[in-house]
Amino acid sequence: MCSQGQFPLTQNVTVVEGGTANLTCRVDQNDNTSLQWSNPAQQTLYFDDKKALRDNRIELVRASWHELSISVSDVSLSDEGQYTCSLFTMPVKTSKAFLTVLGVPEKPQITGFTSPVMEGERMQLTCKTSGSKPAADIRWFKNDKEVKDVKYLKEEDAVRKTFTVSSTLDFLADRSDDGAVVSCRVDHESLNSTPQIAMQVLEIHYTPLVKIISSNSWPEEGQSIILTCESKGKPLPEPVLWTKDGGELPDPERMVVNGRVLSISFLNKTDNGTYRCEAKNPIGRNSTEYVLIVHDVFNTLLPTTVIPSLTTATVTTNVALTASTTTSATATSIRDPNALAGQTGPDHALIGGIVAVVVFVTLCSIILLGRYLARHKGTYLTNEAKGAEDAPDADTAIINAEGSQVNAEEKKEYFI
Repeated sequence: MCSQGQFPLTQNVTVVEGGTANLTCRVDQNDNTSLQWSNPAQQTLYFDDKKALRDNRIELVRASWHELSISVSDVSLSDEGQYTCSLFTMPVKTSKAFLTVLGVPEKPQITGFTSPVMEGERMQLTCKTSGSKPAADIRWFKNDKEVKDVKYLKEEDAVRKTFTVSSTLDFLADRSDDGAVVSCRVDHESLNSTPQIAMQVLEIHYTPLVKIISSNSWPEEGQSIILTCESKGKPLPEPVLWTKDGGELPDPERMVVNGRVLSISFLNKTDNGTYRCEAKNPIGRNSTEYVLIVHDVFNTLLPTTVIPSLTTATVTTNVALTASTTTSATATSIRDPNALAGQTGPDHALIGGIVAVVVFVTLCSIILLGRYLARHKGTYLTNEAKGAEDAPDADTAIINAEGSQVNAEEKKEYFI
């Protein structure tokens, strides 16, 4: 009769195909009772430390009254199943351990790509992998960005009990896809977080894309301009064609084409017009236009130095009765600092002459006015009795003076 602690203990085991599976059976309390391992076909593998089945892949790891451990190397999918550990008591006690064998998916392959692909064509890429157990998972990426809208198909191999998995990526080819890396990634628990990846670099052919770049945003007469025609396409566009207003360039001496660059020197109004750059490749052609407008030369105000222009007029008048007046006037004509840089000398002479005349007239007016005011303001009358000095006394002098007042001489003094 067995004791209460006599009971075999086992654990389920999962192993990758081609790996090694370790099967362990333990008994906490054993009174020298034998242990045995048997396979899913109920064939004895080991009885205690004695090997019962001739299979070089099966080896003894440890044998004692409390444990019986064996290993199975190079495990195949056919080894999967339920293994039994038996403790030969009365009655016999058993414990089951299920061995799961993972089928490793094969390296995926991408099919359906034909190089090159024309822009606008529909592409269908298929990624396929076989031999996975359980079924593997497939994910698509374009330049490391996952693509979600894909089709998924799973097929089971009844003989090996493995799966063939395929996934299809369907999209329209675009020029932005040229050079893109499309990858198919297979995830499976047997890969230990290291997915298997297949990659395909896309080659898309498309018509040229054309753009004109100008070196001068405000072209003026006498200047130069360089027009660069940037063209991108696959295959690379042939040398570009430059035209003006639908025809050939009218002045080859000034309008020089060097590859994709058009240089125009000594611009003038006749260069105004529409310039077209056309590029083509085996897929097609494309063009773009640039409207050239030549502007008049822009006159900029230059800083000038102010040079005073002096005009001086002096007038002197002598007035009778010891009165004299001297007046000086100076007029200064200052050049306008905002005058344009292109003005010439005769303009200054004309302005100086006008100022001199104005100053002269003003001075003459002031002098005449001064004389008039002085004449009326400083005049007074003095009467002296003629012959009074000959009178013998004062009374006679007064009498003589009264008679001579009529003929008295008017004397005036002028003060200026």
